[in-house]
Amino acid sequence: MSVSHLKKDQILGISLAVLATMIWAGNFVISKGVSQLIGPISLAFFRWTLASLIIIPIAWPSYKKEKQYIKENIRYLFWVALSGIALFNTCIYVSGHFTTAINMALIGTTSSPIFATVFAIIFLKEKVNATRLVGLIMCIIGILILLSKGSFEKLWSLHFGVGDLWILAAGFCFAIYSVLVKKKPLSISSLHFLMLIFSMGAMMLFPFFLIENWYFPRPQFTPALIGSILYLGFGTSVIAFLCWNIALQKLGTSRTVLFGNLTPIFSTLEAVLILGEKFTSIHVISGLMVIGGLVIANLSSFNPIKKNSYPEISK
Repeated sequence: MSVSHLKKDQILGISLAVLATMIWAGNFVISKGVSQLIGPISLAFFRWTLASLIIIPIAWPSYKKEKQYIKENIRYLFWVALSGIALFNTCIYVSGHFTTAINMALIGTTSSPIFATVFAIIFLKEKVNATRLVGLIMCIIGILILLSKGSFEKLWSLHFGVGDLWILAAGFCFAIYSVLVKKKPLSISSLHFLMLIFSMGAMMLFPFFLIENWYFPRPQFTPALIGSILYLGFGTSVIAFLCWNIALQKLGTSRTVLFGNLTPIFSTLEAVLILGEKFTSIHVISGLMVIGGLVIANLSSFNPIKKNSYPEISK
């Protein structure tokens, strides 16, 4: 593979990772807005059921070509679906009922890249050089500035409650998912991969969805809730996951997960545009820190070093 081809792959991976985080940013805005209309497990179940219904008709015609490979990797697919589909967003939605937004964003956005980087080093033998480590630290500092509004007092007063542990679990689950996706068999296409983990995740959630609706109030299907489920099922699930999975294959786990730090930045911009919230100098400073960290962390990606240091490209 030529150097120019490798650079194109890196640029494509970065572009897709940024697009995924832009779409995912709406997940926090929507989940907070509909928390009084639907339970967390029900929201997750409807999201992944809709995503499955969207992607199955597209992927099914060519499913038989990879059926044997899928059977051989069913255990692997189970763990991917459990960590990235059934658990990750469900933990976020549950956390929103117990903890503050600042705790959710702080713990979720800073823990996942750290977990994933450690997992990538241990299980994937990825090398994290000094440049990438500096970029990671800059991203974390930028997020801390944003969430604390530049106040050390707010950071020192942070305490871990039940909801904080749920969001920490979400970051842990997504880190596991990100590492597992890097090991996706090349014999399984990205389309069939998503079809399987979406549908498997929805099936895993189904019994808990029934339990939640038996003991707690059922969802109130207002136009706002229906529109939110459509956005979650199509945008944050099908489109964003396709973009993220391809980015993981092209950039590697430890580099790609850094882009997750852009999510609160985009969430802030969306809040300004959609909710009319005030945009301050703190947002500018933190945004520059995160973007600068991402640039520094990815500088080594564009150097024509050893060919085998780049991740394999998926189908």
